[in-house]
Amino acid sequence: MKTFWTRTMPASVALTTAACLLLAQSPSSGPAPTGFDRDVRPVITSTCAGCHNAALASGGLNLVALNSAATVAAQQEVWEKIDRKLRSGEMPPAGVPRPPQAAIEAMYRSIEALLDQAARSAPSDPGRVTVRRLNRNEYANSVRDLLGVNFHAADDFPTDDSGEGFDNLADVLSLSPLLMEKYISAAEKIAARAVGNVPLPKPVSTSYEADAHTLRRVDVETSEAVHHVDFDADYDVMVAMPGARPGNAAPVDLGFYMDGELIHKMQVETKRSELVYFGPFSEAHFRVALPAGEHTFRAVFLNDPYIKSIPEKDYYRGVNKYPGNITFTGPYVSAQEPVSRKLIFTCDVKADAACAQAIVSRLARRAFRRPATPAEVASLLKLVALAKQNGDGPEQGIQVAIQAILVSPNFLYRVERDPDPRDATRIHRITDLELASRLSYFLWSSLPDEELLDVAEKGHLHEQAVLDAQMTRMLQDRRASALVENFAGQWLELRNLDSVKPDPDKFLVWGPDLKEAMKTETRLFLEYVLRENRPLSDLLDAKYTFLNDRLAQFYDIPGITGSEFRKVDLTGSEPYNAQRGGILTQASVLTVSSYPTRTSPTIRGKYILNNILGTPPPPPPPDVPALDASKVGSEVSLRKQLEEHRNNAVCASCHSRMDVLGFGLENYNAIGRWRNADGRFPIDSGGTLPGGKTFASPAGMKAVLLDNLPEIARCVTEKMLIYALGRGLQPFDRPVVSSIDQQWKAAGYPFRTLIYETVHSLPFQSRRGETVSANPAAVKKEIAIR
Repeated sequence: MKTFWTRTMPASVALTTAACLLLAQSPSSGPAPTGFDRDVRPVITSTCAGCHNAALASGGLNLVALNSAATVAAQQEVWEKIDRKLRSGEMPPAGVPRPPQAAIEAMYRSIEALLDQAARSAPSDPGRVTVRRLNRNEYANSVRDLLGVNFHAADDFPTDDSGEGFDNLADVLSLSPLLMEKYISAAEKIAARAVGNVPLPKPVSTSYEADAHTLRRVDVETSEAVHHVDFDADYDVMVAMPGARPGNAAPVDLGFYMDGELIHKMQVETKRSELVYFGPFSEAHFRVALPAGEHTFRAVFLNDPYIKSIPEKDYYRGVNKYPGNITFTGPYVSAQEPVSRKLIFTCDVKADAACAQAIVSRLARRAFRRPATPAEVASLLKLVALAKQNGDGPEQGIQVAIQAILVSPNFLYRVERDPDPRDATRIHRITDLELASRLSYFLWSSLPDEELLDVAEKGHLHEQAVLDAQMTRMLQDRRASALVENFAGQWLELRNLDSVKPDPDKFLVWGPDLKEAMKTETRLFLEYVLRENRPLSDLLDAKYTFLNDRLAQFYDIPGITGSEFRKVDLTGSEPYNAQRGGILTQASVLTVSSYPTRTSPTIRGKYILNNILGTPPPPPPPDVPALDASKVGSEVSLRKQLEEHRNNAVCASCHSRMDVLGFGLENYNAIGRWRNADGRFPIDSGGTLPGGKTFASPAGMKAVLLDNLPEIARCVTEKMLIYALGRGLQPFDRPVVSSIDQQWKAAGYPFRTLIYETVHSLPFQSRRGETVSANPAAVKKEIAIR
């Protein structure tokens, strides 16, 4: 039978290739070949040249012309693409006689070694990042840490563009006229809130009731309301609890949460003298300070033993009590001075003539991430004086100065200065103050704090012992959660969970509470991996996760009670240790890698290739027909449909690896619940990868992936370096990636080592200029910002 290769190859090429194959297999009388001659040329001659020759040049590539090791250094980008296609299994394609997998692996390892050698032999190049605008998250966090004001930038600013999978890359963060208008408006609001110069109206009450369906019953002990707080102020909160319990029922703790954070806790009685369905509610009253903005509030009975001791049919008022109403009344002037005023008014601006200068200088220093120049301070003080001339008090003058700071390019942009921005050969270490900004926006997505600025101003931050001490301190700070939210949230596509909408008719259990539980599990898991410096292998096969009763019930894991999340050991008993463990089995990842109505092995396989293995497949051809989803599970299994879909050899070159990895997760439905059948067809989650490795279950697939841990580590290294630098990687970055990778491997792949080595790297601590002709727009942009 003729293969696809022999059917499409001209006879003359076939004869030539056959002759080359015989020559390649003949014993050599010379010295043993090494590197390219040993591992690369034989496979090109015997396998690749049939399609990638001067006559056919499939994919625009003539490999016959690339017949020496010297071409690797001369055409690095071409060989990078060849390396990626070999590692991903796309090449050789289906229908072409495939060499043993050991030969393929030896080939791409030799190519990578030659690429590394070529990059190392070139002059060191740290690359260059253009002036970088703060993205929405960085802006909001910077305002929070500078002024103590919680500003929801996502509600006011347009979505930031992304590049290389991240929204903090300098080259995509443009500044449109619309965004500048938003900045001006936001600065006015933020400054007024920070100073406390927002007049409060008369208090009003807003109620959310379960009976009126404005309060959502999350479960039998939790109720939730989304409420917009108009002013930073104090508010009276009343939680009404209908129903009653028997006389021997003990009091319980009522927890009141805002956006997942406990802000008040008190003990409440659950019994009443009469058991009536309709009767006066018992009530809990308390006053709390609330920030302006839309927030999700929850009233929860904490660690309630009674709720678990009664059958589900008795979850009604006659024998039970639950939060059934939440009422907010306010705003009231805060009894305590707001945090923002404590941060701003560190002296008496009304009594001390020098106080205004001290306040302005300190705020500008923090906002600009460097000491403000005398001219900058003088310009801000003119605004304070102008406010006084217009009849306003000194506090209003400070408010105007804050507005000016918040629209300054020195705040909105992270500016790094070169001795000569037009000299691309002049490499220099960035200043300690610039290093402080790089470090804080990498780990915190926010500006440096006072300690980091102080160390940088004294010129010691670049010293490795000092730098490492600061990193250790910063990773232990709560603000380090931004690394999980913004780096991992984009790398693993977890942000997409807010926009997915599974079909409610197919997935009746789906709802806001389940979605929030999924997000919380993955966030707590990744924060634990970072905080405890766990190894990379935990990412795929951890023997623990974080659950509350809602998510544990969804996973069918018994013994978990209460709405509080806690670390859960998965090694106890079958089948949970085989079904769960690592991010690929968490419902958040499984949901964002599915269609709204069904799973997609192709999407899930692509997710693994792109985000875990770092070998993204090419875009599909434009004329690929869609699957008939209506038949899936009823007339034919999804696996059978996809196998027929791959009969096309062109499609098979990508799908032979992509779909197989996706099939390994088919035991999880489109929102991540375990299943053994899809409709009337049993699930087959086994597969064989192009290299011959096989697996029969999700646990087996994870084991196969862990066999490729160095490949996974390199993918994570590249993604973290992109995020940390704020630019895409270039061929000259190969030595840095390889060096970080080797150091990480030698340490056993603990996550903090990756962070430390990234910060220690040449491109993180250095930069160079750029010739005008290479990128005149970037230089013009930088000069304009200055």
